Amino acid sequence: MTVIRLTPDELREKRAQDAGVLIDVRTPAEYEAGHIEGATNVDFLGGQFAAEFEQYDKSKTYYLYCASGNRSGKAAQLMLDAGFTNVFNAGGFMELSFAGFPVEY
Repeated sequence: MTVIRLTPDELREKRAQDAGVLIDVRTPAEYEAGHIEGATNVDFLGGQFAAEFEQYDKSKTYYLYCASGNRSGKAAQLMLDAGFTNVFNAGGFMELSFAGFPVEY
């Protein structure tokens, strides 16, 4: 199964149907500097990502984003490989914030 990358508009449409879980896979410092409202931070580069997502409910929908879409794509692929079926790469933080997604600090 291959990761689907969503545009900001596609993310908006999908979340209107299924809010799911929004995960910011950037570092804690990046997250603290600003993140999409309601996102949970799970640092992909910190080495704990695989252990963290093993605790997640595989029946839920997950939307992952990072700075550019690279880390979130890799993280989403790991989740798909582990048996998750509703995991999407939501792209990059700046792309989402420019598209009007509310930012928290």
